[in-house]
Amino acid sequence: MDEPNIVLFFLNIAGAAGLLIWSVRLVRTGVERAFSVQLRLWLRRSANSRLLAAGMGAVSATMLQSATAVAIMVSNFVSSGTVAAVVGLAILLGADIGSAIVVQVLTVRQAFLIPVLLLVGALLFLRGRQRRTRQIGRVLIGLALVFVSLDMIRFATAPLVESPGTASLMAYLGRDAVTAFLVGAIFAWLVHSSVAAILLFVTLVSQGLMPQSAAVAMVLGANLGSSVIAFVLTLSAPIEARRMIVSNLFVRGGGAALFLTLLSVFAIPLTYLGASEAQRVLNLHLVFNIGIALLALPFLAPMMRLAEVLMKPPRGADNILGRVSALDTAALTVPERALNCATREVFHMGETIEAMLRSIHSLYQTWNDELAVGIGAGEQSVRNLHFETKLFLAKLNRGALDDEQSSKSQALSSLAVNLEAAADTISRNMIGLARRLDLEAVQFSDAGAQEIADFHDRVLGNVQLALSVVMTLNPDAARELIAEKEAVRGIEQNLQRRHLGRLREGLTESIETSNIHQETLRALKQVNTAFSMVANPILAERGELLESRLLER
Repeated sequence: MDEPNIVLFFLNIAGAAGLLIWSVRLVRTGVERAFSVQLRLWLRRSANSRLLAAGMGAVSATMLQSATAVAIMVSNFVSSGTVAAVVGLAILLGADIGSAIVVQVLTVRQAFLIPVLLLVGALLFLRGRQRRTRQIGRVLIGLALVFVSLDMIRFATAPLVESPGTASLMAYLGRDAVTAFLVGAIFAWLVHSSVAAILLFVTLVSQGLMPQSAAVAMVLGANLGSSVIAFVLTLSAPIEARRMIVSNLFVRGGGAALFLTLLSVFAIPLTYLGASEAQRVLNLHLVFNIGIALLALPFLAPMMRLAEVLMKPPRGADNILGRVSALDTAALTVPERALNCATREVFHMGETIEAMLRSIHSLYQTWNDELAVGIGAGEQSVRNLHFETKLFLAKLNRGALDDEQSSKSQALSSLAVNLEAAADTISRNMIGLARRLDLEAVQFSDAGAQEIADFHDRVLGNVQLALSVVMTLNPDAARELIAEKEAVRGIEQNLQRRHLGRLREGLTESIETSNIHQETLRALKQVNTAFSMVANPILAERGELLESRLLER
């Protein structure tokens, strides 16, 4: 192979791998935007059974094409106390199975699939009037591009089948299982997708480029790498969520290393897993994850107890410096830098309110004086942050700002006001309502409690989306946030009607908690509205926001 061909080969491989990684994320983004609310709802409601939880984890990961995305969702549930850590671990084990199923589906090759998926996907995305229809189109386009990228990899690697140098390298990986395992783990972590990594490995095997033994080790390594992704992304999560993530890392990553050792020591044949080497590697990945889940599910409670013993909460040894405000007065002479400082402080306000909102739901279930004091302290912190930010922006506005900078300063001031109102709603209204439940010794009806929990989770998801919009200024996410504001308003009205229906039926629990139930729904809607205001300046600047609603697209 001459030099130009080598350059062209690496360009083709890099381009195909990049398209594969991007296509998998494109599918996941479409599913998240179209079905994230339903997925979150299903995952939370699966808490009654470990098998059901594992099944819902598998379904969710299959739809999202990512066990990591499911892990992040579930860590939020565990952090807020809406899902027990044991159930969360069951969901993660199921999600690993779902991720393996995705790889099976995406290796199906039919000549007609690519043009059909592209045609239907483009029509839905370009002509669809509803947001979900457009996102389904995005998913179909992403699936088509996954198949295109795999074909590109097959085409690019075809000349290497006869290359002596490539054969030597692959043969070495086939003999050195440890190196192959580590390469698979590192690659999956680098691309942040075990699905993309395993698709690449299996494609190389199907081309006759990589020996089966190397592919098996690399696929098992990708299972470890995928677990590390979730571990890294949740390092700042509360200790309860981290215990669950670490337990999954130990079970899946440790299980992969142990399984590879058994395969190597006992020279276990894999011929029963399929006719071709590529099919055996695929099926081994699926069998491994199913086996790990079945072996681990009966022992989840002891595993989590062990995690509690080994992973203690921080003692509160406290950072000597404490939190340093982002409002640097030295930056006032440089408006752009000063506005970035104010944005960071407003974002911290949002993070504090998110933590308050996450915690308030458990207060409705079981009153806790310390937790109530903590939420109140969060509200006081938000109030102080708002006051300091308001003064900082007022000083900035005394200088010479251009129109764009002045508009951004005004938007940050308005956002800070809205966020303080949201914190006040949680601290004063919702804590008071939760306290009444405890003092009056009453509880919501089963249907009412479920409605409150589902509505709380939807609002929490929108709060997290709003914080993402603050960081990225992504107009697509801003449109989604405004659309969610309208959806939440309709849902709140529908839930109020359902509650009135239960009152007409004379349900005792509904009568006793009627005012608390209705006021809680209103409070959550107010919090959602406050955070949805994040999107207004972004869309107004693009001319996509009408006076009263989102511009039709």
